[in-house]
Parts: sequence; structure tokens; C-alpha cells
Amino acid sequence: MTHLLIVDDDKELSAMLVEYLSSEGFDVEAAYDGLSAIEQVKRQHYDALVLDVMMPELDGFGVLRHVRSYSEVPVLMLTAKGDDVDRIVGLEMGADDYLAKPFNPRELLARLKAVLRRSGTIKESDAIEELVSVSGLEMDMRTRVAKADGLVMEVTSTEFNLLYLLLRQVGHVVTKEVLSQSAMGRSLEKYDRSIDMHMSNLRKKLSEYNLALNIVTVRGQGYQLVAD
Repeated sequence: MTHLLIVDDDKELSAMLVEYLSSEGFDVEAAYDGLSAIEQVKRQHYDALVLDVMMPELDGFGVLRHVRSYSEVPVLMLTAKGDDVDRIVGLEMGADDYLAKPFNPRELLARLKAVLRRSGTIKESDAIEELVSVSGLEMDMRTRVAKADGLVMEVTSTEFNLLYLLLRQVGHVVTKEVLSQSAMGRSLEKYDRSIDMHMSNLRKKLSEYNLALNIVTVRGQGYQLVAD
């Protein structure tokens, strides 16, 4: 499994990225300051780093300079929006790519996979999500087809994205923030009930196909796909 380290002092953003990238099949850890990141990189192997520039005590450039003194691990820098100076300095110091904040997690995922492909960590075929199947529900991100016991399910694009995320994490809670960011491409807004409506529709469709799966609401957190 590909091992990633997220380095950002924004703990809420880090937690969301850890959850999202974990749902995409990565083994993800987080560090919240530059010094801790350096210690973690010394102790264990990572296939890539996602490194924020702006951090207290030791910024991302300091971490990158230290890491590059002994390692060629792929590094994706997170920079302030429109700050070309940070982008240029990071690339000159050996960063493999950069992404400006704020960003869509799906773009981060695409950038990471591109960096990992260039480094040879993952092959082109590995970048395409494999077929996922649980309790008669089969979903393929390559064809974007969902099947219930071999029958094609009629789902919208958003419903497919939401159900796919739940299926990848079957038995685990997926937060509404991650569902909104990764499936709908936008941050969760206060009083936004769109995800709740989509989940209601998906429950009905799962019931229509008599699948032994149920979408459970976890109050104050998100949703969980449970196999009966």
C-alpha cells in the first residue's frame, strides 16, 4: 500500500485529507509541524509527502531542504493561492509539484497519482480504481457502472460518487465533509441538506434491488454503509 505523509499545521484540513486519501486506498499519516515531519521521515519510509509551505517554527521550505539532503521522496507542496514566488522556490529546491490553497481534494489526488507514476511508485494501471464489490453491489470507477447482483443500477453521477465512497469504506463512517468534497466537488455548507437527500434516494434504490446493504446515518458525523 502506498504510504503518504501529510504535513500541515491545519489539523482540520489534515484530518479531512487523511480520511479522504485513506478512502482512496492510501496509507496516510499526518504531522502538524516541520520538526515533527522531519523526525517521522527519518523513522520510516514514505512514498510521497504533501507539504504545506506556511507552518510555524520550521516552514515547508526548511523541511524540503532537509529531506532533499538525503532523500528523493516525491514532494507535493501546498502554497498560498496566487503566490508564484513560493511555487518557483519550491520547484527550484526540488519539489515535484505544487497545488495552491484552497483546492479540491480530487485535484490533490490526481496530482499525487501523477507524481507517484513519474517516480515509478505506482504503474499507470494502478492509477485506475479497481472494481469494488460487497454483498452483491459491484462498482467500477473506470466504467462508472454500478451493478446489483449483475443488474445495472440506475444512479445519477453524484449518487454513484457517494455510494462508491461508502462502498470503499464499508463498515466505517465517512464524514459529510469528505462526501461533499470528494463526491460533489465543494465544501460542506451550513444547513446544506443535499447529501441527506441523495442518501435518501440511495437507500430507496438499494431496497429496490434487495441488496443486503443499508446506509446508516451517524448523527453528528456522517454516513456508514453496513452489510446486513
